[in-house]
Amino acid sequence: MKKSTNTFQNSDVAEVFANYPDKIRERLLYLRELIFDVAKETEGVGRIEEVLKWGQPSYVTEESKSGSTFRIDKIKTEEDQYAIFFHCQTDLISRFRKNFPKQFSFEGNRAIIFTEGNKIPEKELKECIASALTYHSDKKKSQGSKKTSKKKSDKKYRN
Repeated sequence: MKKSTNTFQNSDVAEVFANYPDKIRERLLYLRELIFDVAKETEGVGRIEEVLKWGQPSYVTEESKSGSTFRIDKIKTEEDQYAIFFHCQTDLISRFRKNFPKQFSFEGNRAIIFTEGNKIPEKELKECIASALTYHSDKKKSQGSKKTSKKKSDKKYRN
């Protein structure tokens, strides 16, 4: 696991990370690093903001508004588990479940669950993170293409 190159801009978030048990902190810092890496690599995302929501480190595309906010945290009831939590009113988890049924463990329609010590499928997880970071912009694009298709079909019948 590589050393984090993203320093904390928010002291409240840094304090939450400092209070995690060592092994879980290491894994969550790895997820955090992946989030920042994917944001840099993904067109249209821009700078992401790291804040606390519900006491959990959360990642917001404040600048571009391209994505759906998501959070990372330790699972409170399990010593060795942690997760990425997505907004439950999006279809993100159902997409991930369809695309990666064997690569991840899911909790309802809101989280991908990880167990400390198990290998994380990084390539697939990066796809999930990119999907969350572009959720709103992707939705706008698909709605725009539906409108364009409708206009074309309307013209067909007007002639």
